Amino acid sequence: MPGALNVDLTKDTNPDVVHDLNVRPWPFETSSFDEIYAHDVIEHLDDVLKTLEEIHRVGRPGATLDVTVPHFSSDGAFTDPTHRHYFGARTFDYVTEGHPNAFYTRVRFRVLRRQIVFRETLANKLIHRFANRLPAAYEERWTWVFPAWFLYFRLEIVKP
Repeated sequence: MPGALNVDLTKDTNPDVVHDLNVRPWPFETSSFDEIYAHDVIEHLDDVLKTLEEIHRVGRPGATLDVTVPHFSSDGAFTDPTHRHYFGARTFDYVTEGHPNAFYTRVRFRVLRRQIVFRETLANKLIHRFANRLPAAYEERWTWVFPAWFLYFRLEIVKP
């Protein structure tokens, strides 16, 4: 991405900053970023909530966070030995205002978009519509019949 600051644990990917994201605080000033992309990142880290707290710290009020993570029904979620976490369509609701379990952390985000993504097949085109209209019903009843591939979220950082 042009203009992006890439952070990675390994020098092999030629990042701008070599840093273990499990080590906090991250080497960035508070409220530094307007956009944060965590594509295929959060599932590899030790603590999802601590990671979200650090993202919240380095993001400006109103900043957006784009996240892709493996859906818990994806075969790729479990075959990658570096994955530590698996996600459902409602996982990030726990950091939104009003969620009954929002007491796990004090940081808040607003879910702007959530999408359950499927591999391209004819059956999945139909399931995609149903799953994204009624994610709870899909995950409770149909996820193991029609497994998803990954999840996409766009979150807004909410700060007072």
